[in-house]
Amino acid sequence: MTVKPSAQTLTRLAAVVGDKYAITDPTQMTAYMTEWREIWIGKSPLVLRPAATDEVSKILAIAHETETAIVPQSGNTGLVGGQIPYETGDEVVLSLDRMTRIRNVDPVNNSITVDAGVTLKSVQDEAEKADRLFPLSLESEGSCRIGGNLSTNAGGLGVLAYGNSRDLCLGLEVVLADGRIWNGLKSLRKDNTGYDLKNLFIGAEGTLGVITGVVMKLFPRPSNRATAFVALPSIKAALDLLTLARQRSSSPVTAIELFPRNGFEFTIKHFQIRDPFSAPAPWYVLIELSGSGDLDSVITEILGEAAERGIALDATIAQSEAQRKDIWFIRQAIVEVQKREGGSIKHDIAVPLSELPAFVEAALAAIQVFMPGARPMPFGHIGDGNLHFNVSQPIGMDKQAFLAEWQAMNEVVFAVVLKHGGSISAEHGIGRLKRDMMAKIKSPA
Repeated sequence: MTVKPSAQTLTRLAAVVGDKYAITDPTQMTAYMTEWREIWIGKSPLVLRPAATDEVSKILAIAHETETAIVPQSGNTGLVGGQIPYETGDEVVLSLDRMTRIRNVDPVNNSITVDAGVTLKSVQDEAEKADRLFPLSLESEGSCRIGGNLSTNAGGLGVLAYGNSRDLCLGLEVVLADGRIWNGLKSLRKDNTGYDLKNLFIGAEGTLGVITGVVMKLFPRPSNRATAFVALPSIKAALDLLTLARQRSSSPVTAIELFPRNGFEFTIKHFQIRDPFSAPAPWYVLIELSGSGDLDSVITEILGEAAERGIALDATIAQSEAQRKDIWFIRQAIVEVQKREGGSIKHDIAVPLSELPAFVEAALAAIQVFMPGARPMPFGHIGDGNLHFNVSQPIGMDKQAFLAEWQAMNEVVFAVVLKHGGSISAEHGIGRLKRDMMAKIKSPA
């Protein structure tokens, strides 16, 4: 139960940032009240846009004193509704979209220190200016912000080689719920002085404090990449290809992205993509090696051996950066084409790699029993066991009638996930979407 903020409280909060950055006009507030899938449309008496950590501190101190509920918001690209206030209109939104300062880039230490409101793309660009790589990569990187990435422990396309956001973070600056500032902005690789407090806030979705500054790891830029699009007979074949690539290449496999035939067909249909293969296959992967040396020869040898062993049915290797981008577009377009196919019920799950083939088989069967004609489309980061096990509506079914089955469909899929030792949230977080499920899946302890 939240306390409705008084007019006096709202005036005090607005005074911290000034009238220009305290939004009350409903039209201007729209962008902060709606997330991109329009599942949640919130309401708030006030949106605050602080420019610095001390302003965030003052805001949270007032909120603590007056028992005012605060909803932290970063780039508003979250997929579980945690950044959207409830429809009661009693919560104040705290947006970090003005906190965009690049504080320090240290190529020698391979680190970068920025405000939490800096976009992911800006962090990537600053790293590139210093001839370094920041490997976190998401479809929303032009608008998502690094504080939100850490608050949800975002994964993305580079997890296989570089880890989740948590693995890329060296230090944090956080404003606690009562307004106190914890300064943990250290750029150390080793600091064995007790509890690693930053890991309390990474993945906590703003429930324990508001991240205002971050120190992230940078890496040497790879001098070469080799990218291939591969047709496969099964999910097990995708895992076999990953194992083979790791055995045969001294350079890391930096990505292996899986999607089914219907996902490829959606993309062909809506974006007029040319199918490079002579025959359709049940599954496809995009696989990429990064490092130095002649990686095209390495990946050619890997795919040749995969074909001989029946792992790969067919493959095409990018011969230029333009072709590489075309291959990546096929994977990236899958997010958009689901919207064009009508209603889509989302699942962001993870299971151990060894369980993936059995899980997918069982989940596909369970969905067809629950809703004949539904079109499952599991895709994603198979190298770390994370699939976006989405389900598109049956052809001809009313979209709203389909979306009304969201919770029931979740229960069907999550039952199979838990049976196979998995997680109901791999990289999107809990938010509003999965909050009520937590009591069912967590130990009472």
